[in-house]
Amino acid sequence: MTLLRVMGTDHPTLPGLGLGEASPKAIWEGFHAPRLTQARHLAGLTKKEVAERIGVSAAAVGQYETGSSRPRPELIPRLAEVLDVPPQFFLAGRPMGKLDTSMAHFRALRSTSGAQRNKALGFTGQVWELTYALEKRVQLPLVDLPGFAGGEVHPGVELPSEPAAAARELRGRWGLGRGPARHLVRQMEAHGVVVVTPPEADQGTVRIDAFAASGLPRPLVVLTPNRADDVYRHRFSAAHELGHLVLHSASTGDSQQEREADAFAAELLTPRASILPLLPKRMDMARLADISRTWGVSVKSLIYRCREVGMISDATASRAYQRLNTLVGQPGYTAEPISGFPGEQPVMLRKAFELAERDQGLRIVDLARELAWKPARVRELLGMPDARPVLRLI
Repeated sequence: MTLLRVMGTDHPTLPGLGLGEASPKAIWEGFHAPRLTQARHLAGLTKKEVAERIGVSAAAVGQYETGSSRPRPELIPRLAEVLDVPPQFFLAGRPMGKLDTSMAHFRALRSTSGAQRNKALGFTGQVWELTYALEKRVQLPLVDLPGFAGGEVHPGVELPSEPAAAARELRGRWGLGRGPARHLVRQMEAHGVVVVTPPEADQGTVRIDAFAASGLPRPLVVLTPNRADDVYRHRFSAAHELGHLVLHSASTGDSQQEREADAFAAELLTPRASILPLLPKRMDMARLADISRTWGVSVKSLIYRCREVGMISDATASRAYQRLNTLVGQPGYTAEPISGFPGEQPVMLRKAFELAERDQGLRIVDLARELAWKPARVRELLGMPDARPVLRLI
């Protein structure tokens, strides 16, 4: 993946940021109510919990969030401490990534709580804010995604509405050929899609399997750590969310959209014309395991594909799944960890920072001041944890 070029180096400081800590009174005067909501969602707290910790009523916190009143200046440091953000976080005057549930495609929506969705949306908003800050300094790959409203390479061009046809056309546009889609996550980044995996600290987000956001100027896909750390499931999730981005302009949360995204992912990863001649006519598990490794998909998904294309009956598929369950953990059937596949790990934002760091002297602390985040938060979202040892007095 190539980051095209470094942008200019003149980046004026936003009001109230980068000039040392603003006073509580200055923050009170420039208090931005939506920032409080964002910080509360990210912290996973209710209005009542925040109210109890700062010594006000839940109704008062609600008024702070609607903008009908502001927290007293002396409450602002305590509010920042409770929500684990710098006091300057609450200042107006900088771009904010705001999403609602219609702008994000959540898998298993009914099993996802409102608090988890809000935390995930807050996290995604922060990812966009970080991306925006980096794009002022580094030219990221152009958005080459037909069907996405903000596409730069194919503006206004849409893919077919039928999922499999859309997947085939995208394969052609991206030059993926007829064989296995190598390094799918890296391919997505190379075509302008921001892909991230949330840090473990964002527990409310990591409980959600994966989701995509289409309501921002750049498409975003969040791939959470899968319970089995399975690279094949990881790749299918990436393809599924890519399907949402090109097929669905808004999320309805219904099962039909999920089925369409699954069909898109299956055709993108295993095109029917290419995979059909390779699939065994009888359920040969060893053969399926070989195909699995070559094409980067799970044996389970290949069994489903055999049933989907009419090669086997539902009863045969059911027996194959039962047989597969007895083989799990054996050589060829063990989940492959994502860590062993560098091309399936997102790197675009980290590489953008490293390029700006090298050519412009950008530091983590500079981004933290501009974004009004703690430096540790910037590192988390860049996937650059602080390697320095934590020292404790004993």
